[in-house]
Formats: sequence, structure tokens, C-alpha cells
Amino acid sequence: MRVGIRTDSLRKVFTTPPPVGGQVGRPFAPRRKGAPKPTYTVVALDGVSLDVEPGEIFGLLGPNGAGKSTTVGILTTRVRPTSGQAWIGDFNVWERRVEVKRLIGVVPQRPNLDFALTAREVLTFHGAYFGLSAADRHARADQLLDRFKLTDRANHMLFGFSGGMMQRLSIARAMMHDPSVLFLDEPSAGLDPQTRLLLSEMILDYNARGKTILLTTHNMEEADSLCHRVAIVDHGKVIALGTPKELKRSIPGGYVLRLHFAATPPALADALRAMPGVTETRPAGDGRLDVYADRGGTLIPGIVAAADAAGTAIQDVHILEPSLENLFLHHTGRSLRE
Repeated sequence: MRVGIRTDSLRKVFTTPPPVGGQVGRPFAPRRKGAPKPTYTVVALDGVSLDVEPGEIFGLLGPNGAGKSTTVGILTTRVRPTSGQAWIGDFNVWERRVEVKRLIGVVPQRPNLDFALTAREVLTFHGAYFGLSAADRHARADQLLDRFKLTDRANHMLFGFSGGMMQRLSIARAMMHDPSVLFLDEPSAGLDPQTRLLLSEMILDYNARGKTILLTTHNMEEADSLCHRVAIVDHGKVIALGTPKELKRSIPGGYVLRLHFAATPPALADALRAMPGVTETRPAGDGRLDVYADRGGTLIPGIVAAADAAGTAIQDVHILEPSLENLFLHHTGRSLRE
């Protein structure tokens, strides 16, 4: 069954702070009489509307804290939205949670595997939760252990598993009941290149069977190579949406030259803006200018000459080729990795 995802004006405001490390279970210091009550308000999502087609690999791309994991939390019934609606297929997520859970598989940002079980038991117990017969769940577990190259560790406890092995097992567990929609929250974070390559192959193979996949990432290359469409999010809002190719084409000029000068007199910006191939210049503070252009390195001699004519000197140059990183930089003025 091919199932899509839809959200309409999702908003989530957190009013309770997360637990402070090292203070779990300890009483809070009493508030002085008459002192104002402390407030905590974080707007994690601010009107996010998405429409993911059945059978699509859809990426949520953005820095840490952008709202990606909160969006996944709402769609997987773990976080209640402050307002707005979300659907998996025909089911409203918060009105039909049981039906939604049968349709989805979830790989959280941090593995939450049971260390009291073997790898095989992690899979077979999960299959039992979803009503698979004993024969089906053992056959399915053997198949997934083989596909994720974990057969030799099938009967081992998880204490000696590497991070990559636990991530592979987490994805195998999410696929155990053959869900129509798979959620992957930062699936490649902290993985070695070989494991990332295997993960990409598994995602593409699963999608080839008509499955819908939503993944969150702050890795531009991962989104570019895997996703049919990408939504770039920041501060709880969607700032751009489209195919990776469409998004990269929307950047003025495509290339970004991040220039650092000893000083940036107005005459310098005017001279750079007038150069052939330059579509836009933006001041970035502290003697820095971002130049959007249709090419990169061939502009450097002209830039050096313009700086000399304006009575300043160029100190650093960083050239960014057309990428989703550039798009984020264009919309926010900062790097996606900042």
C-alpha cells in the first residue's frame, strides 16, 4: 500500500524545559516568596505545511534546533502539536494513533535498543508487537539480519555493538513489520563512510518497493543524493521546498564567493556588483562580502583588482559551488552547519 504524509500549519510551542543533566530526580530549589514565576517558551514549529507524495523520499534539511525532529515526533504520535493537523495516509495522526502506528516505522535520532536482548530478539519481539506469526517474524528477522550484514552477530547481546551496527539494527527493526512509511531522524549522524553507503543502498532499495520515506538531515550531500524533494527548515519554518535541482537553480548565479577584506568601502561593493557574471553582493559584517555569481575562480583576479582600486586588500576567499548549502546561506545569511 502506497501512503503519503500531509501536515497543515503545524505549530509546536514547548513551555516546559528539558531535564538538566545530572539533576534528574533531584528537587528544584524553592522559589522565594514573591519572586516571579520563571517562564520557558520555545517555538519549535511555526506553521509547517508539507505534502509528501506516496512513494517519495522526502528530506527535511536544516541545522540542529530547526524543528526537524519535532516534526517527526508529531507525525509519529510522540509529540502533540500546539495547533495544526497531520495525516498519515487517510488517518489524522492524533485522532487515529493506533492505525497510524501500524503504517509507520521509526528510526530515532539516538538508538533506543534494549540491551537485555540479542539482535535477533530485538527484531522478533518487534514483529510480535505487530502481530506477525512466529514463523513469519523469524523468517523476516533472518532476511533483515542478512541484508544489514548482522547475521554473524544475530545471537549476540548488544553491549559490544558499534554505533554503526546499532544504527543498522535500529533500521532493520523499523522495517520488521514492513511499514508503508519509514521515518529516519538523522540516520547517518556519526556513521563511518562504509556504513553510510550501506544505509543509502537500503533506503533506495526500500523506496524502490513503493515505500514512502521521510528523513531528516543536516548533511547536504545526503539530501542531494537520496531525496526526490527537500524542504529546508530553520527556526520552525519552511524557507524553501522543491527538488534538489530546482532549489540549486533558484540561487542567484549559483556560485557564492565568501570574501574577507581588510575593509569594505562602498566603492568596493559597487565595483564587485558591476563585474560580468555577478548577480548580487551582500555584506556579511566584519569586512566580509558574499558575492553571488555564475562562476567562481575566474572572478578572483578582477576581485583583487577591484579591492586594490578601492584602497583595501583581500584577506581570504572561499568559493562555494551550487549546492543546498548555498541556498540556505542565501535565505538566512549563515551557513547550514553553523
